[in-house]
Amino acid sequence: MTASSPPETPDHLGSGDENASRATAVPKGAWNRWRPLLLRWHFYAGLLVGPFLLIAAVTGLLYSLVPQIDRAVYSHELTVDDVGEQRLPLSQQVAAARAVHPEGTVSSIRPPEAPADTTRVVLAVDDVPESYGRTVFVDPYTGEVRGALTTFGQWMPLRAWFDEFHRTLHLGAFGRNYSELAASWLWFVAVAGLVLWIGHRRRTRKTRRLLIPDTDAPRRQRLLSWHGAIGIWVIIGLLALSASGLSWSRWTGANIADLRTAMSWTTPTASTSLSGEASDDGGHGGHGHGAASAAAADIDVSAVDGVYAAAGAAGLRDPLVITPATDADTAWSVRENKRNFPESYDAVTVDPTTDEIVDRVDYADWPFMAKATSTFIGLHMGIYFGLANQIALAALAIGLITMIVLGYLMWWRRRPTRSQRALATPPRRGALGELKPAEAVAVVAVVAVIGWYMPLFGLPLALFIAVDTVIGAFRSRDTDTRGTDRNDTDKRGMAKEVRA
Repeated sequence: MTASSPPETPDHLGSGDENASRATAVPKGAWNRWRPLLLRWHFYAGLLVGPFLLIAAVTGLLYSLVPQIDRAVYSHELTVDDVGEQRLPLSQQVAAARAVHPEGTVSSIRPPEAPADTTRVVLAVDDVPESYGRTVFVDPYTGEVRGALTTFGQWMPLRAWFDEFHRTLHLGAFGRNYSELAASWLWFVAVAGLVLWIGHRRRTRKTRRLLIPDTDAPRRQRLLSWHGAIGIWVIIGLLALSASGLSWSRWTGANIADLRTAMSWTTPTASTSLSGEASDDGGHGGHGHGAASAAAADIDVSAVDGVYAAAGAAGLRDPLVITPATDADTAWSVRENKRNFPESYDAVTVDPTTDEIVDRVDYADWPFMAKATSTFIGLHMGIYFGLANQIALAALAIGLITMIVLGYLMWWRRRPTRSQRALATPPRRGALGELKPAEAVAVVAVVAVIGWYMPLFGLPLALFIAVDTVIGAFRSRDTDTRGTDRNDTDKRGMAKEVRA
């Protein structure tokens, strides 16, 4: 939940002094101690981080609508005109692709998943952006090259453009900070808003209406009730989006990767070494999609038929990704790439000279957290349950956009004006001091740890606290100055009366 203003309850209608005097009159139960802190953090976090969340929600909504359009736009490259009776050997299909596109090296081969699909031969070339490749599409029945496109893993150019737009706004590495900032704060704003909404419903004796807005309430209360009710409906999805987005983010993602390594939660990979030494092949990725695995030199295309057959005999099923060996001491790797429910990522490595299986890792043997990470990433990308997943993502994005707009509308109605300055008073400062000492220390410690591992949560929070402290100091000084001036005026007035 985003940029929500405080509810129009008595402790938010008066000035700061009135708020303070009322606060002292209220028994300091747990809720009365914690509510001001949650309210202030939720209000300002939503107000300041809201634009980043709004951009992420809008670009995510666009991304969720692209897959069907993407396949329609590139139907010529993705499908064949006529389904034949017999496919050509995979080596002949690769040779046909290389005859038309001899540039670069073959980084991966994706055999057809369905009878009408084309074979994809992905080339590592120098004239495409980093992590992209040039994919050549070949008719598996005739060997006709139906085109070549710059792709991001399995994404076609249109979907890749919207994917990059959502992740970086096409600003490169710097742009990744925006999406990480949004993901870093989304869970915090959502959880704080959830607690506040439940507390508000309990205080107004409407706990049974957590999921239902008050359609007959005054305008601002009605906006607040829609804001809170929508938040209840989408809270689980927002938390999942935040967690999965952070898993492949720039800064927090690196810390999560270190944690997964330390806890043995990494994705296991089959060894490609033919010399018996351990290899490091990397794991299953997120938005990167394993775009283009580097090949040291071009391959002997005749080897692909034996490797493909060996993988099939080992029980691997389409869709498959075949990655050539990088040198004579390295095996070819073949892995399943079934990214929708139920997932399947069984993988084998094959000696291209003997077609024997060198190593094998089955998806069933992955650690639980590796499976969970893969599942959450698939859900975030809208591929786990197909169209239903896309609809759910679109609904989450629309819900988040609606809450942000409602939050800003509530803030606008409470904006500072000469006639309604009391209504515009934001949640007061000093809320941390109202907690018990142990509670305050715990809050500071927990926030410090989270901020350390999530830099784009911690740094903005530290900046806000610093700026807010400076503003508070200046306002306190101005108040003291006005009070001193008033006292001096009173004294001068009394002196005049005595002389008179």
